[in-house]
Amino acid sequence: MAKVKYSDNLIGLRCGTCKRRNYYTRRNKKLVTRKIELKKFCPWCRKQTTHKEVKISGK
Repeated sequence: MAKVKYSDNLIGLRCGTCKRRNYYTRRNKKLVTRKIELKKFCPWCRKQTTHKEVKISGK
């Protein structure tokens, strides 16, 4: 099985309204110490909402 590159930097982004995890991205934990909060489109809410960083389980 191939090893996933940057798997320890991978984070999930959860919608602030419906609490569903819609997006996955990565961040540099050495340079960015705070939690990421972005405005993204939520397909379930069908509008642009704030998405906050959550930890990915199952590693």
